[in-house]
Amino acid sequence: MRIATTLMYAGDPVSTVDHVVALEGAGLDVIWVPEVYTFDAATLMGYLAAKTEKVHIGSAITPIYSRTPALIGMTFAGLDSLSGGRAILGLGASGPQVIEGWHGVKYDKPIGRTREIIDICRMLWRREKLIYQGKSYTLPLPEDEGTGLGKPLKLINHPVRPNIPVWVAALGPKNVEMTAEIADGWMPILFHPEKANDVWGESIASGNAKRDADLGTMEITAGGAFAIAEGEERKQILDFTRHMVALYVGGMGARGRNFYNDLFSRYGYEAEAKEIQDLYLDGKKDEAAAKVPFDFLEETNLVGSESFIKERIAAFEEAGVTMLNIVSAGKDGVGELRQLKSWVS
Repeated sequence: MRIATTLMYAGDPVSTVDHVVALEGAGLDVIWVPEVYTFDAATLMGYLAAKTEKVHIGSAITPIYSRTPALIGMTFAGLDSLSGGRAILGLGASGPQVIEGWHGVKYDKPIGRTREIIDICRMLWRREKLIYQGKSYTLPLPEDEGTGLGKPLKLINHPVRPNIPVWVAALGPKNVEMTAEIADGWMPILFHPEKANDVWGESIASGNAKRDADLGTMEITAGGAFAIAEGEERKQILDFTRHMVALYVGGMGARGRNFYNDLFSRYGYEAEAKEIQDLYLDGKKDEAAAKVPFDFLEETNLVGSESFIKERIAAFEEAGVTMLNIVSAGKDGVGELRQLKSWVS
């Protein structure tokens, strides 16, 4: 099992990279770089590539609406070259509030667009001419939609790898099915190991049935806060994670269009999901956080004694997780990461 961590949305890029270098020395395998309405991910990923030697560098996520498929492919071919074959393309649809509010682009056909973008990126990395007829993307642009001068082109550079790993952030049944069919890896959020099969098992099985054997087994990255802590310290750390859960379940989307709220309901927390959302959207964020069930916090994070954390590692592994994605919450993040590495190796 590999170990990953995700950078925070905000912060000083220089000090962030220095910390990643220290984590790399402690055994970190993958660093995920987020992108919302922040600094873009690709710039920081290029800086990380220059400052690190071994850690793999992924986007979590590159929104599918913010760039053309060719630009996504070009960007990650370039990152893969700069890093010596360490780039990972993490794709996701984000949500309509960000896509339509920040990018001014219509939020439509997220599953179909994701599939077509992956197709086009893989063509580009194989240096094939981009001749593609899809429902969302047609290359070259048809004459009746442009000047008629579009020409089939292929990437000038020779990529380091023709098969850069593509991971997809997906939660809905159809999106997870598509991910299991065509992606190298899956990035769920708010992943509950004991409940995951009940929620996604059918979708994964259906996608796997159509999966090309050459792709190998789909990888999964999931996890949560990580700290070796007991007693009051443990409770304080877990209580702190309440606010992140409440943000997603309560505030990441409008009523009826919040994917994380839907997931929380599918886990069996229907009443809590509604109450958290109502409180959060009414501006009562602390009250919303207080309604997050403590058992959910315990079971979705890795915070506790050594024996408890080892039990949670086993639970994640049993659920199919191949890469623990942790957020260090202890006093010695580098030292504790080194300890965790010894437990999963």
